[in-house]
Amino acid sequence: MTVTEDAPIAGIGRLIADRAAARPEAVALLAPDRSPLTYRALDRRIEEIGRALASFGLGRRHRVALVLRNGPDLATAFLGTAAYAQSAPLNPAYRRQEFAFYLGDMGADALLVEAGDDSPAVAVARERGIRIIELTAEPGSPAGQFELRCAEATEPLTEGGGPSGPEDTALILHTSGTTDRPKLVPLTHANLCVAARNTGAAFDLGEGDLCLNVMPLFHAHGLTSTLLATLVRGAGIVCTPGFSDTGFLTWLEAFRPTWYTAVPAMHQALLAVAGEHREAFAGAGLRFVRSASAPLPGPVLTALEEAFRAPVIEAYGMTEAGSLVTSNPLPPGRRKPRSVGLPVGGPVAILDKEGRELPAGESGEIAIRGANVMTGYEANPEANARAFSGGWLRTGDEGRLDEDGYLYVVGRSKEIINRGGSKVAPVEVDEVLGGHPAVELAVAFGVPHPTLGEDVAVAVVPRPGAAIVEREIRAWAAERLADFKVPSRVFTVDDVPRSPTGKVQRLRLAERLAAAPAAARAPEAPGDPLGRRIAALWSEVLGTEEFGVDDNFFDLGGNSLLLKRVAARLGEQLGREVPVLVLTMCPTIRSLAEHLAQEQAPAEPAPGDRDRLADGRNRLKRQLDRRRANTRKENG
Repeated sequence: MTVTEDAPIAGIGRLIADRAAARPEAVALLAPDRSPLTYRALDRRIEEIGRALASFGLGRRHRVALVLRNGPDLATAFLGTAAYAQSAPLNPAYRRQEFAFYLGDMGADALLVEAGDDSPAVAVARERGIRIIELTAEPGSPAGQFELRCAEATEPLTEGGGPSGPEDTALILHTSGTTDRPKLVPLTHANLCVAARNTGAAFDLGEGDLCLNVMPLFHAHGLTSTLLATLVRGAGIVCTPGFSDTGFLTWLEAFRPTWYTAVPAMHQALLAVAGEHREAFAGAGLRFVRSASAPLPGPVLTALEEAFRAPVIEAYGMTEAGSLVTSNPLPPGRRKPRSVGLPVGGPVAILDKEGRELPAGESGEIAIRGANVMTGYEANPEANARAFSGGWLRTGDEGRLDEDGYLYVVGRSKEIINRGGSKVAPVEVDEVLGGHPAVELAVAFGVPHPTLGEDVAVAVVPRPGAAIVEREIRAWAAERLADFKVPSRVFTVDDVPRSPTGKVQRLRLAERLAAAPAAARAPEAPGDPLGRRIAALWSEVLGTEEFGVDDNFFDLGGNSLLLKRVAARLGEQLGREVPVLVLTMCPTIRSLAEHLAQEQAPAEPAPGDRDRLADGRNRLKRQLDRRRANTRKENG
């Protein structure tokens, strides 16, 4: 059976069944240390998941939240739950407070986790009476092969069972708001299948293609533009545990993929090791490389193309459209520098404030429409009234179209922070830090970052008589927020700018702090052996020596991937574990050296500091214990 773009839209289950009928023994899913899963076996697995859900009393009207590690089991669990219920993958790195919000906001009927998982999501589900489904995969089982059990199952489903149809909701995702809470995005089977077809056609995916996926499968980028786009074209996909520069090289050689997709921070991490693996990169045989979710700097694009000897395709997308909106064409099509390409599927327009379409060359708000675009945010009429205009969905991003129809993103009208492709709603950070006993008011905002595009910063107004300690603020956030939401910079301010109605002016605050002149001082070199050792490692991973003991690692271009390299190398040199969390909490050479020295030989604190230090150390210990437990679980 040949894949045709004009075939009727049915649903995700029907899509996989059609591929299984056409090429039953073709490989659909692969994974490190797991045997491949064919399309015939994947079709069978989806049906088995549907029967299991029905036996648990779950069907098309029910919502199943997935909190699973990245990999083939998550891929199959998503496909099965979406085909027979409504699937809602969540970031397993969320903290208890975040899970409480997301599970409550979506009205989750069940939570699917690995058997024995101690995720905070499990505790939240038990408190709220949400059914817990446990997934068990036997060692050595094929990719995506597992058993499902549910101790809290109700009577088997009698109505609302069976495969979902085109207009049924398949996927539930949250998109970060600007000044309000994250909004709920329901995407139907028709939305997802059209989005997948659009992407597959744009990248000319065929049955001989194999994607190496390092993107998380709880975002539209990984789910639709990668997983579903691959399967709709009958190709294969390698489902990895997540991104790792060393793992990437191993998988590249083991699976010989024809393409991979990633965000700019991941591409840059690969370039950091490209010199050591020049032959492996150049001989990979990739047909193309895709970059999305954040702007890719021009020099990085050029370096990637030179390293892999393959074209790099920049694209633009959003959750509300099932991901892909525009993409630069593959050769021999024309790719334009700094452009995110031509519309893929539905049309793109530039609108003025009154909703009128603007001509080529004029900047305004980017607007989209098409069968892949959601019909509206759930239970949010105010957001829908703002977002939809004359049949167009206003994206909140600013851009322009050139005379050839190529889109250029020139800015963002939203206040959302795009940290290397991970979206952060500032209000979430505000609310968490507002609970700190020393904080009167917290206002989060984005600051420019050389590798991530943007990073998270926060301005803090202290309570009367209280002192703000940056490390403690960051530790408080790290206990309650996912790592990518923890501010890299904390500014202490007396007040924040407000509108005449009293509304905090977040963007004006960001501009004011970004424009504030830095203190004139010469960089202070480390004077102790440990500090010099840390400085040498920073210089190695950052590629610069232009810093002093009080400069912030993240301000110098550092990111979480580079921080992991520092942690690994420093641990090797010191002969003991140096958790990434410690480096995150101590982002300067001075603070890190002091912490490591105290950890090695703790000094007696002054009497007045004992309680504060003990509380801070206990918080840090709890975080480290939790991270170590998760690492042991992930490593088996």
